[in-house]
Amino acid sequence: MSQETESTHQTESASTTEHSTRGAYVTGGAEFNRDTNYIEDRITSDGRPGLNGEPGWPAEAGRYRLIAARACPWANRTVIVRRLLGLEDAISLGQPGPTHDARSWTFDLDPDGVDPVLRIERLQEAYFRRFPGYPRGITVPAVVEVATGAVVTNNFPQITLDFSTEWAKFHRPGAPQLYPEHLREEIDAVNKRVFTEVNNGVYRCGFAGSQEAYDSAYARLWAAMDWLEERLSRQRYLVGDTITEADVRLFTTLARFDAVYHGHFKCNRQKLSEMPALWGYARDLFQTPGFGDTTDFVQIKQHYYIVHEDINPTGIVPAGPALGGWLEAHGRESLGGRPFGDGTPPGPVKPGEEVAPGHGAQH
Repeated sequence: MSQETESTHQTESASTTEHSTRGAYVTGGAEFNRDTNYIEDRITSDGRPGLNGEPGWPAEAGRYRLIAARACPWANRTVIVRRLLGLEDAISLGQPGPTHDARSWTFDLDPDGVDPVLRIERLQEAYFRRFPGYPRGITVPAVVEVATGAVVTNNFPQITLDFSTEWAKFHRPGAPQLYPEHLREEIDAVNKRVFTEVNNGVYRCGFAGSQEAYDSAYARLWAAMDWLEERLSRQRYLVGDTITEADVRLFTTLARFDAVYHGHFKCNRQKLSEMPALWGYARDLFQTPGFGDTTDFVQIKQHYYIVHEDINPTGIVPAGPALGGWLEAHGRESLGGRPFGDGTPPGPVKPGEEVAPGHGAQH
């Protein structure tokens, strides 16, 4: 989300010091709170008017570009869902590098540091084209209109839901139902707890401004992790018997847990690999097309350990942990379930969008 993972801040009456993640503030004794104010425009199947009656954004193949850094868990969700649903030819993908400066995510992995479609060096340019002087975090994921070069939305939770619902006519044959109507109430409830206690819970630990705030955040995180461990010991997926939006949202945090959150964010009661059900579940998803083949461990570690200067002032990126375990047999098939339901797995990764050699899990 933010130039990091999202625009974040901590609040309390003490004076604030801007944190290196930009939009994140460290305050003495503060408890971490996430800024969840996003550009709430939606791209819809019929281009219906927005909340305030402004012109709508119709779903049209080739009209939009998804900007999603591999390093960011919130952006990684959109890449996974885009691939599972087969939206690669309808929505192009731009990928900033794993780090950013004080202004914006940058396209330093592209030739000459310029996005080849939008022709910009910084994502900030797309925000400013629509909102000059945009005052909030320049976050990923963001959807940008190609013709104008202007940002449409950065509302990450809604982007993936709309990929499932509003972009249905562009789905590949055999695309899974990631947000089926009969399970939406349960998916929404699970997503709410996972977001507040796990996705955001690791940040609450990492950016705690006092021992008291950290201790509280740590207890909440592990209460939720224990709940997930118990739930996933009885069923293969979080909701129902197929992969849904809920699994995508949890996976991107689990993929970063041992590599980053366990040490860097002090979430160290246990490693993910020491929790049998959660570790088997994470490996099951990782080995499913769309998940592991969009996960770049090198960029993930570079992002957190380099960008978070307050937490890791040396900028040293750890060499470990070893990643071979992600490819070990998980045995989750014994719990039943069908990953794609009545659908099929996605095909090979689109050329040019592969994880770089040596950046994923290897035997």
